[in-house]
Amino acid sequence: MSNTAGRPLRADAERSVRAILAAAERVLAANPGASMEQVAEAAGVTRTTVHRRFANRQALVEALAAEAAAKLAEAIEDGYPETAPPLVALHRATANVLRVKGAWGFALGPAVLQSEQAARTHAEIARRCVELLGRAQGEGVIAADADLEWVRRVFYALIGEALHGGEHGTETPDQDPDVLATRIVDTLLHGVGPRLG
Repeated sequence: MSNTAGRPLRADAERSVRAILAAAERVLAANPGASMEQVAEAAGVTRTTVHRRFANRQALVEALAAEAAAKLAEAIEDGYPETAPPLVALHRATANVLRVKGAWGFALGPAVLQSEQAARTHAEIARRCVELLGRAQGEGVIAADADLEWVRRVFYALIGEALHGGEHGTETPDQDPDVLATRIVDTLLHGVGPRLG
């Protein structure tokens, strides 16, 4: 983690920034209009400390979006998308993504305007996802003529529905990410039609 000037932060300053970002996620998820003062209170720091680290509310939200995107990228990497068997990597990455998206719902939500840094990270995640789907396609798990960009979009939609598509739009955060990942991958690869053979 680095500050807005690009210089590495001291360990105590980095802990402070992480505490502020974690508090910002909690506070803004509950109340998207919350103030910097409310974030400071939730983080257990002074308002001055928050303003020292983030020039304004927009800078805080952009840093929050970048941090959440970085966590999402780490979750994908933890699935070993380049070395694990494609189905194993797809399941593990999906379960990891569900965990991160569940914990960073505000920062990864549609209401947050992505910073350039977060947008670059999300573009790289999408590229890595298509690569993993390509590995699965190469092993015959996905049809040879499937449009992998379309498959990626369907995959993302299934993840979104798993997290936010409960009855009447209620979220289902208590469901086990591994169970949800199995359902998502199974639906992505097999659809909902009857199994033949």
